[in-house]
Amino acid sequence: MAVRRCIPWPDPRLRHKAAPVSEITDDIRAIWQDMVDTMEDMPGVGLAAPQIGKMLRLAVADASESQGEAILMANPEILQRSKDLFEFYEASPNLPGVAAKMKRSKVVSVRFLNVDGLFEQRDFEDLWSTSVQHQIDHLNGKMFFDSLSKVRRDMLLRKVRKAK
Repeated sequence: MAVRRCIPWPDPRLRHKAAPVSEITDDIRAIWQDMVDTMEDMPGVGLAAPQIGKMLRLAVADASESQGEAILMANPEILQRSKDLFEFYEASPNLPGVAAKMKRSKVVSVRFLNVDGLFEQRDFEDLWSTSVQHQIDHLNGKMFFDSLSKVRRDMLLRKVRKAK
């Protein structure tokens, strides 16, 4: 398929909630494939459709060691979160050159429509969990730096502005 361009922050689309997917069609599968190609080209461990300008609730995640194990999700929703946290540096191709150490739930249980259009529930742990939570944030118009303290967020965004 194709590697898509990630839209640059502060594009307003990155701040809007994506629309639900009503059914899994060949067009949706083609978008997913482009998302996987784009994610692997970055390289990254996940991507949400709004990051490439598609305002649909589609996400892909692949935190495997060798890639090739991407999970394709439509309308993902977190059903449960562990209280235990996992810490990892997060970044976004929409905001290149910056990252921040984040703490997210170590394990999440997520329900989504899979590639066959069936509801699936899956538990994700560690980096998989972080990636899925990060992508769901994107689907809700939230960037990773929104969870930082005001001081840390301002420092990160100042660094971005200086780089431009």
